[in-house]
Amino acid sequence: MAQDNEAGLVRGIRRWDLVALIINSMVGAGIFVLPARAFGLIGPYSLAAFVICALVVALIILCFAEVGSRFKETGGPYLYARESFGPAAGFQVGWMFWLARLTSSATNCNLLVVYLGYFWPGANAGAWRAGIIAAVIVGLTAINYIGVRDAATVSNFFAVGKLLPLLLFVAVGLFFISPANFDAAALPETGAFSTAVMLLVYAFTGFENATVPAGEVRDPQRNIPVATLIAVGIVAAFYISIQAVCVGVLPGLAASERPIADASRVFLGPFGATLIVAGAAVSIIGNLNAGVLTTSRLPFAMSERGELPRFLSATHARFRTPHAAILLTGALLLALTLSSSVMSALTLSTVARLLAYAATCLALPVLRRRADAPPAHFRIPGGVAVAVAALALCVWLLSQSTWREARDAGITLAAGLAVYFFFSLKRRRDPGT
Repeated sequence: MAQDNEAGLVRGIRRWDLVALIINSMVGAGIFVLPARAFGLIGPYSLAAFVICALVVALIILCFAEVGSRFKETGGPYLYARESFGPAAGFQVGWMFWLARLTSSATNCNLLVVYLGYFWPGANAGAWRAGIIAAVIVGLTAINYIGVRDAATVSNFFAVGKLLPLLLFVAVGLFFISPANFDAAALPETGAFSTAVMLLVYAFTGFENATVPAGEVRDPQRNIPVATLIAVGIVAAFYISIQAVCVGVLPGLAASERPIADASRVFLGPFGATLIVAGAAVSIIGNLNAGVLTTSRLPFAMSERGELPRFLSATHARFRTPHAAILLTGALLLALTLSSSVMSALTLSTVARLLAYAATCLALPVLRRRADAPPAHFRIPGGVAVAVAALALCVWLLSQSTWREARDAGITLAAGLAVYFFFSLKRRRDPGT
């Protein structure tokens, strides 16, 4: 076992564990529906949209790689914003990101029972729905509670489990592609193409989650940048290949509710469709496990700095995990998933994630100018220019938010500000707490 760090955690996440964690964070339910939605907007040009989207998001990923290579403590975007812009800004990024991860995971858990309904219609209704949701969340919470190595092993299993069906889909499907399906009468409108790219951006999100548990990663300043680039490269290759197969073999792609399953039925028959739906369920469970692991570390990191109740920074004497933060995350995730309003709360995830991205991109030039900043173990050429371009992308994406998303984000920010000032005042009155 690796040596414990200063917070009592164990650095048990290795480089390839981290690659699996990032894959699980990025590949959830989205890729199983997005091929049809993108095709519905711009037809065969959706393949080009996937390529362009991967290149554009790479700018943000490079910023995370450099900024993340400076730190070895738990926190991710929260820590980067705090060190670059001060405690208040850092708290708001951490607060928003934490709540966004909870709502996103809750929505994915609801989607899990929808996919299980393909095999068992009763799974998505009544007591069975509640029982399945409780069993999944309690099980994943327990795994994360008893050790980070156990959580990493489960993550590795689900990463392989979700990629194997997709690999079979691509490997076989490429032989059944009809080139005529890629013919298009005219170029798509600029607005439609931009909408498609913006839609696909969110299929590439989730890589940032792996930066959060840096306090439990072996040699995080070197492994986080390398693992992020490897994992994102793997995911991008899968996404582009999947879209090519879907476009090439499924004439009615735009109208499909389960595009990958419907496309696989063309060349693999009913077995292929069943395999893909099962793969979607496995994919979502892997995503949920990654969510419990990474989301729970945010309140732990914020508590360590006195910005949330101190009990959340406790580590288990035997398992060396942030057990209080894990239990809180599991309880909130269960409550949100069972809540009928959780689907509408998902809108918060989009804005919060983009704010975390923007703060990290802006942190790159700030940290480069600071003489007292931790050294970067991964430095990108033209870093400031890349950061400016990535920041512009984040601003553009934020400008596309709806009024409802902006309203929900504003309310959440105001609540976070109240929480921050409450604990700031508490620290001043009782510095020992």
